[in-house]
Amino acid sequence: MAEAKKILLVDDEPKIVEVLERYLTDEGFIVSKAHDGSQAVETFNSHRPDLVILDLKLPEMSGFDVFRLMRAEADTPILMLTSRTDEIDRIIGLELGADDYISKPFSPREVVARVKAVLRRYGNSQPPPPRNSALTNAGQQKVPLLVIGDLRIDPENHEVWIGGQEVLLTPTEFRILEALATHPGRTFTRSQLLDATRADDLEVFDRTLDRHIANLRHKVEVEPANPKYVLTVFGVGYKMAKNPQT
Repeated sequence: MAEAKKILLVDDEPKIVEVLERYLTDEGFIVSKAHDGSQAVETFNSHRPDLVILDLKLPEMSGFDVFRLMRAEADTPILMLTSRTDEIDRIIGLELGADDYISKPFSPREVVARVKAVLRRYGNSQPPPPRNSALTNAGQQKVPLLVIGDLRIDPENHEVWIGGQEVLLTPTEFRILEALATHPGRTFTRSQLLDATRADDLEVFDRTLDRHIANLRHKVEVEPANPKYVLTVFGVGYKMAKNPQT
C-alpha cells in the first residue's frame, strides 16, 4: 500500500479545522493542525507535510509571511484558503507560486478533490536521476535537453536555464513550459495544455492557467509584456516560438 500523505491544515477557525480534518482523515490522509502563523511554521518544520492548506487570514503572522517561510524551506505544494471577496489575496498568492486556491465558503468535498488533484500533479514528477549518469535505471538513454534559443530545459532533473542563468520554476510552471517546448510552434488550446500538463481537476487548474503563464513569463522572458518564447495565440491558447526573435 502507498504511504499515507501528510496534510498540514492551517486555519484559525476551529469549526473549519474540525470539518476538514474529518473529511481528510476519512480519505486516508494524516492531518496535522495549526491555528496561527507561528504554530504553522513550527509544525511545518517538524512534520514536513506533503501538502499545506493555508488560510491567508491568520493571527500573529500573515498567511503570506507563513507562505514565504515555508517555501524558503521546501517546495511543498500549498493550497490557499481565501475569502470569496479577497481577489487581491488570490492574485498575490498565485504570484508567489501557490498551487491552487479555494474561496470561503466552500464544500469540504471540493477541498478534498483539490488536495488530491494537486498531489497527483506533484506525484507525476519522477525523482531526478544522478546528474552525471549517462543512463537511467531502466538502461534507457537520458532524455535530451530541450533547447530553444537561449532557453534550455532538462526534463529529467526539472531544471531550466535562460541565457546560462538557472531559473527556479514551480512544478506546475515547469510542466507548462515542458509541454510547450516539446512541440515548438504547435498551438495548444487551453484544454490541450491542461491535458498535456496532467492536471486532473481541469476546472480548478483552468482558473489559474493564465496566472501560471504570467508567472512563467516573468521568469523566462526578458520582457514579459513582449514575450519571445511563450506566445499567446489570441482566441485559441498558447505556443512555444520555433525561432525566438533575438
